[in-house]
Amino acid sequence: MNKRRRTWTVSAADPMRSRLPLVALFVLTVSACGQGAAGQARIPAADDGGGPASSSSAPAPDGGVDPCSLLDPQDRSTAGVNVLGVPKEINGARACDWTVPATFGVTITVDERNGLKDLEVARKTATKTKVGDREALKVADKKAADGTCAVLLGMGEKASVQIDVSNTNFTDTPLACERAVKVAGLAEPKLP
Repeated sequence: MNKRRRTWTVSAADPMRSRLPLVALFVLTVSACGQGAAGQARIPAADDGGGPASSSSAPAPDGGVDPCSLLDPQDRSTAGVNVLGVPKEINGARACDWTVPATFGVTITVDERNGLKDLEVARKTATKTKVGDREALKVADKKAADGTCAVLLGMGEKASVQIDVSNTNFTDTPLACERAVKVAGLAEPKLP
């Protein structure tokens, strides 16, 4: 099985990260059956395969938002996701990953340290929008036409939620954006 995933990781203006060079606006993680792409470190997950995440809307153990609870069974059905989410950690933030075999994958990341305004996003790839009553950005590189898209939702001044979609065949960016917007719309009402 040759399965690849591409996930946008948005860097934030954070003084604690000042030692890290801000070389790129997005770090792309491409995986082939769970292995990082050549030259990229695999981001360790907090729970690498301990089983499917619960579909309750309960908060995370420390009182934050549990990204796996943002898509309940009805939401997953609406979005065309027929699998349970797998909890992960991406750059210190809680995340949940749903992979629909041979179709697409969705990752929802909850960053409780950086608001939408703190995120560094290339202007040429981002479009301001709203999801529900929240400020949001839709991020896609139309020139790359690589079947990936992200919707970034503001969650107060110092937190944000990122919904990433990657089509399995890495084509049809408009479809990836359609899926990302749909998932964002389903998750948004559950955010504080």
